[in-house]
Amino acid sequence: MSPIPGELVYAVPRDVLFAGTEPWLGVRMHDVADLLERAQSAGSFVDRAAAEVDVSIKQIIPYLVLRDGDRIFLMKRTRAGGDVRLHDLFTVGIGGHLNPGDRTPLGGLEREWREEIEAAFVPRFEFLGLLNDDTVDVGRHHLGLVYLADAEGRPASIRETHKLSGSFEPFEVLRDAYDRMETWSQLVLDALPGTDPTRPIRPVKDSDPR
Repeated sequence: MSPIPGELVYAVPRDVLFAGTEPWLGVRMHDVADLLERAQSAGSFVDRAAAEVDVSIKQIIPYLVLRDGDRIFLMKRTRAGGDVRLHDLFTVGIGGHLNPGDRTPLGGLEREWREEIEAAFVPRFEFLGLLNDDTVDVGRHHLGLVYLADAEGRPASIRETHKLSGSFEPFEVLRDAYDRMETWSQLVLDALPGTDPTRPIRPVKDSDPR
C-alpha cells in the first residue's frame, strides 16, 4: 500500500520488544510468546513517515504466505508501489502496516487481504513465527508476524494490478526467482515447513494467536 500523508502505523519501541532477547535473523518459531505479546500490546500508533527513519522503533507487519497444495502465491512488485526499496522485487508476503481501527494483527491482515487479493473467500490464517532482519534498511524498521494460509483450490488473484502481479507457482519457479526476492521472502522460504518441492507443504499446528 502506498504511503498516505499523515498515515498512522503501529510500532513498538525496539528496547521493549527485544527486552532480554538478542535480535535474530530469520523466522523465529519457538519461545516467541513474550515477544508476540509485546509486539501486539506494547506499541502505539505513530506517523509512518517518521517511523520509516526511526531505528528506535519497529513497525509491526502481518505477513501472509498463501499456498495452494504444493504451490505458493508468488508476486512481483512494480514501480508503482509506495516503497522504492522494494520496487521490481519478488515477494511471497501478503500484508502491510497496521492502522488504527484494525484492532488486532489478524484484523489488519484481513483488511490487507481484502485490499490486495481478489478472492471469494478469506482463508484461515495460521501463525508461523516472528520475522526479523536488521541487515537491510527496510528490515531494520519492521518486524513481521508470519502467517500461512491455504487456498484449497480456490482461485485468488491480485486486486491492484498496477502495483503487483501474482500467481501460484511451484517451488522450481520460486527457486529461479529467489535471488530477486525481497530478503523477508527469502528468509520465510528458508524457514517454511515442507519446502522440498517433491512433496506438499505440511500443515502447521494451529498456534494462531487470537
